[in-house]
Amino acid sequence: MSQQSTLHPMLNIAIKAARAAGAIINRASLDVDRLTVTSKGPNDFVTEVDQAAERAIIETLLTAYPDHAILAEESGRSMGSQTSDYVWIIDPLDGTTNFIHGFPQYAVSIALAFKGKVEQAVVYDPARNDLFYATKGRGAFMNDKRLRVSKRIRLADALIGTGFPFRKGDNFKRYLKIMEELMPLCAGLRRPGAAALDLCYVAAGWYDAFFETGLHPWDVAAGSLIVTEAGGLVGNFTGEADFLYQREVLAGSPKVYAQLVPILAQYTRVITEDDTAPVVTSSAPVTPKARATKVRAKTTGTGTDTIASARSGAAALTPLDVFIAETQPELVAELAAEEAAEQAAEKPVFDIPLSPAAALAAAFEPMPDANAAPAPVVTIRKPTRIKKEDMPPKEEPAPERKRGRRDDAPF
Repeated sequence: MSQQSTLHPMLNIAIKAARAAGAIINRASLDVDRLTVTSKGPNDFVTEVDQAAERAIIETLLTAYPDHAILAEESGRSMGSQTSDYVWIIDPLDGTTNFIHGFPQYAVSIALAFKGKVEQAVVYDPARNDLFYATKGRGAFMNDKRLRVSKRIRLADALIGTGFPFRKGDNFKRYLKIMEELMPLCAGLRRPGAAALDLCYVAAGWYDAFFETGLHPWDVAAGSLIVTEAGGLVGNFTGEADFLYQREVLAGSPKVYAQLVPILAQYTRVITEDDTAPVVTSSAPVTPKARATKVRAKTTGTGTDTIASARSGAAALTPLDVFIAETQPELVAELAAEEAAEQAAEKPVFDIPLSPAAALAAAFEPMPDANAAPAPVVTIRKPTRIKKEDMPPKEEPAPERKRGRRDDAPF
């Protein structure tokens, strides 16, 4: 039975919408030079294909669920209900810059969130016809194949995906500091340019981790659920789960994720309630909160950014492995079972000592002479098979003479 025949009804509708948008994108990719390209900002483009694909997606979704809300890259929240708990988060063409240059690394991303939690996810790669999808609690798949994150445990062996800042106002110096620190510690960095696909590659085990800043909810909503359903972890640079609206994301296999959090935490720019709270002036001393806080990096008068501490010095840090064991016991149990099965499958190797006679014979075995003539090459030829028609005709034996009985025979 096909996996898609047992999918959640809402996921089936999302797949239908993604394929409809993918058909529009594939037709337009045959002649990208004729497209009308407009700029939303420096290095931020939108084409008529983005708009047509988004209209096709929204029409498919609202036809099936007219009471649901829509959050789309191009039209925002202007479509659908404004009060529904169900919100479709849509990126009709993630990787527009790649698309208008003919570089086949772009995708359609659709996610359904219920009360702020993503429950259905589809990422469709129309160039390769690869369909990534997941339902919360039911696993992640690519074209009916179950996905699992990689099993690498060392950061030095990890291949990490990322995305470079490209919009005006992005802090390039901050990103260069991250790369300067991280590149010597890992096996390599890759930047294809479509965050939705990058997250799916983490879920498939092709990447060991992925991180990027400056992302919107429609860039990461679908891919984040696919990663977690494949056994990975997703959060912001400090390892917390409030990444969807924080403009930064870190995803990876559990072991590699745990090693990246201490490296990236010092570069976080997460916005917290303390950042947006009004300043209260009082003569009484204010007692500091004894909890972990994160602050935004401030810009000094010289134009350079100073990275503030990601945690309060007085707060007690919870080790990441303890946090994972408390919040995701099923994942820890599943990983432990897989590791135990792998160890049981490995056959023990025994070092069997030689007997005294064999050791003595090996000690006195003459060493080969480097100047000795090479051994003659013996060529073994296959026996010649004689065909039946080439054989001489078989001689037939002479017929036996029958002795006739004579009349005068005595018997």
